[in-house]
Amino acid sequence: MKFKVVLFCFSLFMVTSIGFAQKNKPARSIISEKVAIKKYHNKAELDRMQKGQLLTLYVERIESLVKLLPYIAFATKPGITMTSLGIPNDSDNSGALDDQFEATDEYLDQMRRFQGRILPYSDTDNLISAILFYEETFKSLHEYSEFH
Repeated sequence: MKFKVVLFCFSLFMVTSIGFAQKNKPARSIISEKVAIKKYHNKAELDRMQKGQLLTLYVERIESLVKLLPYIAFATKPGITMTSLGIPNDSDNSGALDDQFEATDEYLDQMRRFQGRILPYSDTDNLISAILFYEETFKSLHEYSEFH
């Protein structure tokens, strides 16, 4: 009977330790899937848009660039993970990436609030020029990825 109790306790201990063992999180993409620009525009298209639409496009372009630019040394398109780059997917590296994503999200929230309040005062022609500039920058980043 004593042997059965010890065996039961040992089995319970093993099951518990397996259940609480640390497991690596699955590798996450370094670049968000939301980075892509769905449609590029030309000046004539932007000239026909209302200012509210232009404001939305402007903020979307900034968000895409902010989520992409810090990582161009690694990749310029979503789907690349730390593991695929040979970076260990340990808790330190994963935590650093989580911290970076959190800081980026906080920055973008603050930027959206600021742009929502101040950007409507911008000149429409300057807004269009900025959108075209951001889109050209994004196109250049795609060309950059072809060189490495």
